[in-house]
Amino acid sequence: MYSAQIRDIVAAHGRLLVDVATLRDESDLYEAGLTSLSTVNLMLALEEHFDVEFLDRMLGRKTFQSIQSLSEAITELRGNDPTCPADPINVQLQGAA
Repeated sequence: MYSAQIRDIVAAHGRLLVDVATLRDESDLYEAGLTSLSTVNLMLALEEHFDVEFLDRMLGRKTFQSIQSLSEAITELRGNDPTCPADPINVQLQGAA
């Protein structure tokens, strides 16, 4: 449900070794170069963008393993509300600053 927005945020904050556009939603982000530090940056960007806070039980490698697992976590936190107050383009610009 949120894959496109998450993909943009991963591209801006994940510091992957490969282009996010080449990854499938199920691809392992850690194999693509996600580190523990970039995971924290990604988590903070996702929380800000989607106006959520990851639950303690979600703060593990399994949640941040893929775009699909992140989308499932965001869906759980936001419910079925697909609207998002933030603009994905602004997230990319903020990540470049």
